[in-house]
Amino acid sequence: MNAHDAVEQAYREHWSRLLALLLTRLRRFDVAEDGLQDAFLAAARTWPEQGVPDRPAAWLLTIAHRRALDRIRREDNDRRRLPLLMVTDPVPDPDPDAIADERLRLLFACCHPALSADARAALMLRFGAGLKAAEIARLFLVPEPTMYARLTRAKAKMAQAGIPLRRPSADDLPERLGVMLKVVYLLFTEGYRATTGPEYQRPGLAAEAIRLGYLLGELLPAQEEILALLALMILQHARRDARLDGEGRLVLLPDQDRAKWRHDEIDHGLDLLRRLGPASGEYHLQALIAAEHSTTGATDWPRVAWLYAELERRTASPVIRLNRAVAVAEAGSPEAALSLIDGLEEVLPANHLVPTVRAELLCRLDRREDAAAAFDTALRLVRTDAERAHLQRRRAACLNTGGM
Repeated sequence: MNAHDAVEQAYREHWSRLLALLLTRLRRFDVAEDGLQDAFLAAARTWPEQGVPDRPAAWLLTIAHRRALDRIRREDNDRRRLPLLMVTDPVPDPDPDAIADERLRLLFACCHPALSADARAALMLRFGAGLKAAEIARLFLVPEPTMYARLTRAKAKMAQAGIPLRRPSADDLPERLGVMLKVVYLLFTEGYRATTGPEYQRPGLAAEAIRLGYLLGELLPAQEEILALLALMILQHARRDARLDGEGRLVLLPDQDRAKWRHDEIDHGLDLLRRLGPASGEYHLQALIAAEHSTTGATDWPRVAWLYAELERRTASPVIRLNRAVAVAEAGSPEAALSLIDGLEEVLPANHLVPTVRAELLCRLDRREDAAAAFDTALRLVRTDAERAHLQRRRAACLNTGGM
């Protein structure tokens, strides 16, 4: 592995944990984040010349801590504060029931009710999961400047309001669970299907989301929505080895080699589902859909369409409506599916999946010129190499033969 790849790997594996450690020591988002960014810039400059250190995370933490202390010295001439910060180990947590995982503790700390739900989720994804602001913007379906501004306002509010960087009490945990579950699933979503870049999926990120889900389950074992989210993520993650072929090309569900599915994980996800009562939340409904897609037999598309209709009734989500349209088409009604997605381009203007679905439906209806135009729109919006190549192949196939 070259030095550049080592820096990238260190960012993905250690950013959130190192940031949590720095925040434990420094109690300031801005100083901790800037110090860690400086450390990664230093790594990018020095590792190609001096070699990758044996313990990259420890190297980065040392540099980040030093840079943060330098900034504090410049900002405050009162050196009496400095000895309190110059420690070599994380500040010990006096509570015997402390959350053991630093990232999970940080994620819960970002869930303070003084912040809006979207601001909390954005902070958690940035600082607890290490996603970049541009990646978070795509997950929230908002422009990048909007997300940068949202993160800046949230950090400023935390500083001005004196929101403590500590884990919530046991009584606080259920109240903050909803945002926490949303963030874990957004993190998984970015791992399951990346929003940009050469990689279509990031299995390590998806596995990290599942690990956080297990930790949540240990903290709040009576919460069925945690089990439902775990079942959903595990069932989807179990198909990771079959979603791309040997040349990195996208393989759609009907064409996947099911021998490559992780059937032990599917069995575990189905077992989690069996522990739940009647479907009572959106993660449970989505897990039931994932279970339908995990069968080794034919998918029951009418049932999937019904589940998506129920999800849409509860959430009013345009993304759910888009998925429902796909299910309706697969159940045999492409005309009805096409009417379902009317107007979604205005609601989701930067989402390439809307024109992609429209193109496939038009192709199935043998409206090839309209389909080609929709494919062209999708190609202008798509951000991953695997999906771009897939869209190019589908456009060519539609113009030559028609059909989905």
